[in-house]
Amino acid sequence: MNVHKPTLDLTTCLAWLERHGKKRHRDQLASRFAIVTDKAFGTSMTDVKRLAKRIVKNHALAPALWVSGWHEAKALAAFVADPERVTPAMMDRWCKVMRNWADCDTVCFVLFDKTPHALAKIEQWARRRPEFERRAAFALFASVALHDKKVPDTSLIALLPLCLAAANDERNFVKKAVSWAMRAMGSRSRACHEAVLPLADELANSSDKTKRWIGKDVLEDLTRPMVTKRLELKEARRPKRR
Repeated sequence: MNVHKPTLDLTTCLAWLERHGKKRHRDQLASRFAIVTDKAFGTSMTDVKRLAKRIVKNHALAPALWVSGWHEAKALAAFVADPERVTPAMMDRWCKVMRNWADCDTVCFVLFDKTPHALAKIEQWARRRPEFERRAAFALFASVALHDKKVPDTSLIALLPLCLAAANDERNFVKKAVSWAMRAMGSRSRACHEAVLPLADELANSSDKTKRWIGKDVLEDLTRPMVTKRLELKEARRPKRR
């Protein structure tokens, strides 16, 4: 199949994904990876990425893949969408139908963090109540901290109060995402590291068990010697101001 042909459509992609699906992969989604979905082919992420490379970018196809509801099609949508053409409305539509952490993390880590709307959506989604919509805020926060070298550290530091506000949310996929966001930010630069540590310490000493868990998780990660060494190397490579 030549997926570069103009005849490529949703049906073609779904058929490809189905042919490459395996029952053992499908059965492991919930039991091994805590990915809850009632529409999955059992296609490995390796195969999803292989198909995405053959498609390259096809922004018109991406929404159709996403709304199909198939687990692997939604992952494929994140890879083939054009971040320059993603709109805030599109991000909101996709966010509202996230059904598991994989839907959320893949689209944030692969696509949404490359859009100019990322910071605004972090702030908006952090105030939402549904578990995976709120997780999306912090998964996107982590993704921007890890990938976007152009956004100023000060812009991310300004969003730290969102982590504090959500740190008492005991739902598994929210609290883990808050920790992820703080850990990703704290490993970004010395300035971010110095901004995150006091908040992590505050949370670690809280009377709230969820806050304590997040704070201790962040401190354990960011105080490792390898993290501080990496930050020292990053600082040494920074251009010196004259």
